[in-house]
Amino acid sequence: MLSEFEPAWVPVLLAHSGDDSPSVRRSLTDHQLLDAYSETVSGAANDVAPAVVNIQVRNRSLGGRGEGGGSGFIIAPDGFVLTNSHVVHGAKSIEVTLHDTRTFTAALIGDDPDTDLAVIRIDSAQLPFLSFADSKKLRVGQIAIAIGSPYGFQQTVTAGVVSALGRSMRAQSGRLMDDIIQTDAALNPGNSGGPLVNSSGQVIGVNTAVILPAQGLCFAIAANMAQLVAAWLIRDGKIRRSYLGLAGQNATIHARLVRHHKLSNNQGVLVAGTEPNGPAQQSSLAEGDIIIAFKGSPISSIPSRAGWRRNWNQIDFDGNPRRRDEGPDRIATGAAAPPIGSQHSAAACMLRKS
Repeated sequence: MLSEFEPAWVPVLLAHSGDDSPSVRRSLTDHQLLDAYSETVSGAANDVAPAVVNIQVRNRSLGGRGEGGGSGFIIAPDGFVLTNSHVVHGAKSIEVTLHDTRTFTAALIGDDPDTDLAVIRIDSAQLPFLSFADSKKLRVGQIAIAIGSPYGFQQTVTAGVVSALGRSMRAQSGRLMDDIIQTDAALNPGNSGGPLVNSSGQVIGVNTAVILPAQGLCFAIAANMAQLVAAWLIRDGKIRRSYLGLAGQNATIHARLVRHHKLSNNQGVLVAGTEPNGPAQQSSLAEGDIIIAFKGSPISSIPSRAGWRRNWNQIDFDGNPRRRDEGPDRIATGAAAPPIGSQHSAAACMLRKS
C-alpha cells in the first residue's frame, strides 16, 4: 500500500530538503540576541518614561526629616499618581516633576501604610498614563524594567528579570504584605513608588524596597494588588478592612482526618479563641476549630489569611454546619466579610471536633 502513496510524498520531501526549509531553525548569534534585548528594554523605557514622575516632599511630620523624595507614575489622564505610602506619608508639601520638567503641587488623595501604597493628584489633564498588566500571569525569568529617580537622578532605567513570585514582607506599619515580586533590576533609594514594567510597557509592580547590604534583592508590590488598592484610595481615600475577631495558630491536621475529608493539604489554622460577639463567633466558629480553606482556596498558615480580605465584597454568609454521619468529625462551611465597613467578617471551611 505504501507504493500507492510514493509519488505523493517523495516530491514533498525533495521540495523541502533545501537550505530554505522552514523546519530548519537557525540559531541567533549573541550579537543578535543582545541587540533584540536592547531594543526591547529601550522601547519599553521610551514608552513608559513620559508617565513616570519625580516626587519631592517637604516638612515631613515623621522622622524629623525636612525633605525626602521618591518616584511615582500616572495612572489616569486627569492627574492621579500612584506611589509608595512611605514616600508621602506625613508630608505637608508634595511637589511632582513630570517628564517634560513641568512642576506641580500635589494633593494627597489616599494613603494606605499597610500596603505601602498612596495616591496623589496634580492639577493637570490629558496626561500620559500607564496601564496595569495581570500580575497573576507573571513568570519567573520574565524581563522586568524599573524606572525611577534614585538619589534624585531622574528617569533612571534599570533592567533585570523577575527573580521570584509570591514573596511576603512587612510594611512599615507591621502588617504582612503578600504577593510581593522579587526582582534583580537594580533599585536604590529614590526608586520607591516607581513602576516595574514588562517588555510591553505595562506595569507589573510598584517598586517598594531593597535590601541594601545585598546585591540584586529588590521587591515590588504586585500590579493586581496595586490596582485594587489604588481604586479604593481614589474612591474613599483609605482602605477600610474587615476583621475576623479570632486568635489562631498554625496547626497540622491528623492524617486520618486528611484522608477522611479528602483534604488537599494537612495544614490549617487552629482557632485558639474568638472575640465575644465578634464576627467569627457569630459565624459559628469556635475554639478548637481548624480553618482549612476560604472560598475554595486552601488556608495553610496564619499569614495566608491576608488572602481572605481580598474577597470582602463578594461573600455571602452561611453559618449552618453540615454534619457528617461517619465519625465524630464534621465540616462546617461559611463565609463572611460583606461589603467594606461591615461589622461582619470572613468565614471559611473548617474541621470541627465534636
